[in-house]
Amino acid sequence: MKFTLSWLKEHLDTTASVDEITYALTDLGLEVEGVEDRGAKLADFTIGYVKSAEKHPDADRLNVCQVETDEGVTQIICGAPNARAGITVVVAKPGVYVPGIDTTIGVGKIRGIESYGMMASEREMELSEEHDGIIELPSGEVGQRFVDWLAENDPAKVDPVIEIAITPNRPDALGVRGIARDLAARGLGKLKPRDVDAVEGAFPCPVTVSIDEDTRDQCPVFYGRMIRGVTNGPSPAWLQDRLRAIGLRPISFLVDVTNFFTYDRNRPLHVFDADKIAGNALRVHRALGGETIMALDDKEYTFEAGMTLISDADGVESIGGVMGGAGSGCTAETTNVFIEAAYFDPVRTAYTGRALKINSDARYRFERGIDPAWTPYGIEHATRMILDHAGGEASEVVVAGQIPDTARAYKLDAARVQSLVGMTIPESDQRQTLTSLGFRLEGNMAHVPTWRPDVQGEADLVEEVARIASLTKLEGRPLPRLTAGVPRPVLSPTQRRIGAARRATAALGYNECVSYSFIDQASAALFGGGTDATRLENPISADMSHMRPALLPGLLQAAARNQARGHADMALFEVGPSFQGGEPGEQAEMITGLLIGRTGPKDVHGASRPVDVFDVKADAEAVLSAMGAPARVQILRGAPDYWHPGRHGMICLGPKKILGIFGEVHPKILTAMDVKGPAMAFTIWPDEIPLPRKAGATRAALRISDLQAVERDFAFVVDAGVEALTLVNAALGADKGLIEDVRVFDEFIGGSLGEGKKSLAITVRMQPSETTLKDADIEAVGAKVIEKVTQATGGVLRG
Repeated sequence: MKFTLSWLKEHLDTTASVDEITYALTDLGLEVEGVEDRGAKLADFTIGYVKSAEKHPDADRLNVCQVETDEGVTQIICGAPNARAGITVVVAKPGVYVPGIDTTIGVGKIRGIESYGMMASEREMELSEEHDGIIELPSGEVGQRFVDWLAENDPAKVDPVIEIAITPNRPDALGVRGIARDLAARGLGKLKPRDVDAVEGAFPCPVTVSIDEDTRDQCPVFYGRMIRGVTNGPSPAWLQDRLRAIGLRPISFLVDVTNFFTYDRNRPLHVFDADKIAGNALRVHRALGGETIMALDDKEYTFEAGMTLISDADGVESIGGVMGGAGSGCTAETTNVFIEAAYFDPVRTAYTGRALKINSDARYRFERGIDPAWTPYGIEHATRMILDHAGGEASEVVVAGQIPDTARAYKLDAARVQSLVGMTIPESDQRQTLTSLGFRLEGNMAHVPTWRPDVQGEADLVEEVARIASLTKLEGRPLPRLTAGVPRPVLSPTQRRIGAARRATAALGYNECVSYSFIDQASAALFGGGTDATRLENPISADMSHMRPALLPGLLQAAARNQARGHADMALFEVGPSFQGGEPGEQAEMITGLLIGRTGPKDVHGASRPVDVFDVKADAEAVLSAMGAPARVQILRGAPDYWHPGRHGMICLGPKKILGIFGEVHPKILTAMDVKGPAMAFTIWPDEIPLPRKAGATRAALRISDLQAVERDFAFVVDAGVEALTLVNAALGADKGLIEDVRVFDEFIGGSLGEGKKSLAITVRMQPSETTLKDADIEAVGAKVIEKVTQATGGVLRG
């Protein structure tokens, strides 16, 4: 949205500077994107006086002028028909850049006679399209800067142009009036009254208007009137200057009037050549589909069913809320016009504009919402301007439909406003703010003005008070303590565990990844997901159609991208949720790590090797330890089928209490996801780790026994399929208070043991805490170890 300072001052009585205005606008939520200093390009032009002008000896249309400037009398050759002695002109001396012709003036010879500059026309200085002659000034001192003369005598031509960004919720700021209202509420001036008296109709309007019953939701109201006997032509200079300043090209007065009110009051209008309306009747209706129109942009459009159209007896004449048709447009020969001021539904207008790919000022405003209540006033303002500048006689106003009722009111709770904003704003100031913005207050109820469709609740009243009061005045205040003493922890136990796991995994050398929670259906299906329960209704793309059932597919996709770019060795991890459905309780937090490649760079000592299952097992145990998981766990089989069936383990506290899984990813998964394997991974569920029975900020006291520990070795012959961990857990359970550690130190298969048997040798470390162990005590514990291992594994003590 662009406007000039003088245009703003037509609505706002203010002495504020441009800097003060731009600062206030941004602070009010109308962010200033730029300020154009239109006088900067004219800064080097000066005023001169033509002392004499003689015909060029070798050119009939050229004059050799002697021009008095601030540097003395200068000879300038000029071909303008009005170049003569005794006039005050604008001079561009050598070295001055002339924007209208994109040229820097130099010293040159024209038909053999030297010229030391140029006398400029308005078009050459981009002040207007006038180029029939050079500028003749009615006043001015020789040597005075032309831009200073304009600032004193014609400020509209050098007015600063301010451009602001408009958010979709502020359509009222798409008119200069709305911007001035915000500034007045802030205290930068006073809003000027800009109303006009209604124009009394001199005759009945010969053009009738109707709205089809099924179209009233798309066009609730339509105001129109005819003005006959107008004289169309160029707009007055002030109107042309304003339109040109904001980047619009003046066309003709009747067209420029509609553009003016579009920007001045956010009130799009349209004028028909009344003599081109077939049947003297306009009908607003829904398109049936297939109708066509040649629009004002000289393009033909074909309509889809349901679009809002305005037609006469011969066919479509205008696209409701978007653009008029060329067939009924005004030209220089137009003498009778029909003015349209209607209200069109924002949603329908947006759909129509997008489908037809038309971006017009009217569509931009209608789809955001204009003031429906100003519709009858808009037609009166336009009528008055046309009568004052183009003459003619106005008919009575014809109306179809009725203005939609947007009345609504919300409670203003002054104490609640101060609580939410965090500032001390007296209730009187709050009420004054809303009144200045156009709200009508009755008791504690604030009635919303019709030009603010964005205000839809009490919270919006708070926002209005806050932005006018300026949030830059907020002062930081520490929140009061809810309890005395040391505050309770902010993070929950699960959050603290996840933080510890994240630090521990990163310390092990893993790089953290953050991926989308959405993956494609094929990848989700590989990991037990991809069903309708996790399918998104409106996915970002086809590759993000389902919620992820695990974190592993995202890490494998990241690994594939890295491998494609030459990175073969990597350690990645991610912390985040996985989803088994869309209902509460069907989401679980996970920590997943992935190892691919080798443990380090190749070297001559052979220290580098491919990663294996035991690498991720050790990492998983380290992360579990960092989160406070019990040290004694079971390693069981039975993980999902995307794990290698023989190279994985489930870390459990029991058959149904799974803390995590580690192992090798199944080769078929790697092939499907284009990953070069093997790949080792682990997954941990933090929520499955039991919380400690005693919660405290301090660690338990370190207990160190001063009694000597005793170690005894045992070797058991068991079936080849028995896991070593089963045997170790059985030995640990023989005496939980006395046995401190059990570890395997040897495995023997074959030989005299026979087929299907193996020998596992363990060391049992016993640590007394009260008295020194005697031989009888040691023998008793050994007997319990043999008994427990025999019961758990079916093995026998090797002789």
